[in-house]
Amino acid sequence: WLAEEVPVALVFNGISHAVMLASPVELEDFALGFAFTEGLIDAPRELFGVEVQTVAQGIELRLDVSSACEWRLKERRRTLAGRTGCGLCGTDSLAQVRRALPAAPAVSVGSAALALAQRELWQHQALQQLTGATHAAAWCGLDGRVRMLREDIGRHNALDKLIGALLREGADTAAGFAVITSRASFEMVQKSAAAGI
Repeated sequence: WLAEEVPVALVFNGISHAVMLASPVELEDFALGFAFTEGLIDAPRELFGVEVQTVAQGIELRLDVSSACEWRLKERRRTLAGRTGCGLCGTDSLAQVRRALPAAPAVSVGSAALALAQRELWQHQALQQLTGATHAAAWCGLDGRVRMLREDIGRHNALDKLIGALLREGADTAAGFAVITSRASFEMVQKSAAAGI
């Protein structure tokens, strides 16, 4: 079994913003999570809809967003063509590296919960078990049980998919924690903080 990796273009109100290499699953969650964690939308209500369109070169995610989002997009254009492992590549300026973020909720997680989350993470990774080549981001309750998991060829994408799913469900981020495969990069910590994790 091979892990699929296809070019996925994120197009906001007809404006092409980024092309990412991603696993072609749970793309609506990816669109919402990416738009939110990149600071292009302030709340899920600013994303009116996502159309997933397969084209000859890959997949286009056509996001219908508020005019405020469109303005933010024009203010901060990034070129992320073909990146999976580089979160800040294509950033226009150093001022875009650190963003003002809300304080994360005070969540206390015990060692037993962390150990259980790590064991359950592997058990829930269907694509990883088939291919040995995908990352995962999981949402766990404070007891360490996996409640939701998203996988992708890219670790940033897996986290964006998870955050999109959490936003879509209106999850209480003070009632759990996220667990990811690989390392927690600077940008992944920022994405998590933006989502209240």
